Amino acid sequence: MKYKHLFFDLDHTLWDFEANSRSTLEELYHLFSLPLRGISEFEPFYQQYISHNEILWEKYRNGKMKVDELRWKRMWLTLLDFKITDEMLARALSYRFLEILPTRTELFPHAKEILGYLKEKNYQLHLLTNGFEETQRRKIRHAGIEHYFTHVITSEGSNSMKPQKEIFEYAFRKSGAMPEHSIMIGDTADVDILGAIQAGIDQVHVRHRASEPVQVLGRFPTYTVYSLKELENIF
Repeated sequence: MKYKHLFFDLDHTLWDFEANSRSTLEELYHLFSLPLRGISEFEPFYQQYISHNEILWEKYRNGKMKVDELRWKRMWLTLLDFKITDEMLARALSYRFLEILPTRTELFPHAKEILGYLKEKNYQLHLLTNGFEETQRRKIRHAGIEHYFTHVITSEGSNSMKPQKEIFEYAFRKSGAMPEHSIMIGDTADVDILGAIQAGIDQVHVRHRASEPVQVLGRFPTYTVYSLKELENIF
C-alpha cells in the first residue's frame, strides 16, 4: 500500500458539526428562555452565532485570540446583535454549549462504515483536528468512533494548528508515520488541504455539500470526493 497512515479531520468531515451545533444551540435557545430576552426567532440567533464563530475561529487560527476568549465571546457578540449586554448570560451559554455539544452523535453518511472498512484493510487511522482536546475526545466517544483511531492529535495538544506545518510534524512524531506513507482527509481547503500540501503529504478533499473541486496554491488536491463512501475508490 502506498499509504499506511490516514489522518482524518473531525468536524465537517466525519462529525456533522453543522447539524450537531444547530441542535445544541436550539436546546440552549429554549433552556435559557431567549425568546423572553428579545430574540423572538431561533434562526436569526443561529445565523449570527455561526457568523461570529467563523470570524473568531479565523482569529484563533492566526494566533490573534486565546481559547477562553473565543469560547465565550462568540456568544457575547451574538447576544449583542440582539442588544443583550449580559456577560454572565454569554458565559453561561458558552459553558452549557461546550457541555452539551460533544454529546451529540450526528455523523456524515457512511462514516462508521468507511472507518470500519479502512481498519479492516490495516490502515492506521488518526485524527488531526483543530479542536480542543477534551471536547474532541468526548465527541468521538459519544459518537462511537473512538476505537477506530490510534492517535488523536489536536491543536490544543500539539500547541499548533492546521494549516501550520508544525502540527503535521507533531503528528508524524507521535504516530511514527512517514510523510510519503501519509495522507490527510479533510473538508477545508485552506486548513486541511493547504496544511497537508505544506507538510508534503497527499490530500483527500471531502466536499459533502459541494459539487466542484477547488484549487489550493494553484493545483487541485490529490483526490476530491463528495461522499465518504467514495474513499473506497482510493483505499
